[in-house]
Amino acid sequence: MVERVIVVRHGETEWSLAGKHTGRTDIPLTDAGRAQAALLGTGLSGENFAAVFTSPLTRARDTIGLAGFGDVAIDLPDLMEWDYGIYEGVATAETRRTVADWSVWTHEIHGGESVEQVGARADAVIRRLLGMNGRVLLSAHGHYLRILAARWLELPPAAGSRFRLDTATVSEFGWERETRVIRRWNIGGHLLAR
Repeated sequence: MVERVIVVRHGETEWSLAGKHTGRTDIPLTDAGRAQAALLGTGLSGENFAAVFTSPLTRARDTIGLAGFGDVAIDLPDLMEWDYGIYEGVATAETRRTVADWSVWTHEIHGGESVEQVGARADAVIRRLLGMNGRVLLSAHGHYLRILAARWLELPPAAGSRFRLDTATVSEFGWERETRVIRRWNIGGHLLAR
């Protein structure tokens, strides 16, 4: 079974900087996001991975490419970000002007995916990972990776709301004996060189 799973959230985009929900819209990295991605490569240099998977969206694919793993990265559609439906490109604060307590974690996503549907995609990725050997590297998106973390821990998908995840950070899933654990989360020390 998989030894460790290193997960990378993509670098900064204009929408992530503005706090807008960025699901399926293919937003590119900012110049700062490209620099962050290059620094990720410094933090991951010397690592050997049995497989590297990325969301096919440009921001995740470019992040893993700039980190030095683009030539071996395989697109995995199940790693795509949450489909936010009518909330795509909208910040939470904007939605809360009409729905005071609105959250992607607790409210229906009109025209998009439910948190449970994203959780089912995360479960499919975990099943794939459990059938592999060695270390695996994933490049994906903030909310999706938070849900993946919750499902790795066998928690409900909405428990992902408890895992803050910044852009261009590294996290690691692994094991304590036979129990799936989070070994590291939201590590951004590689960005201190900026």
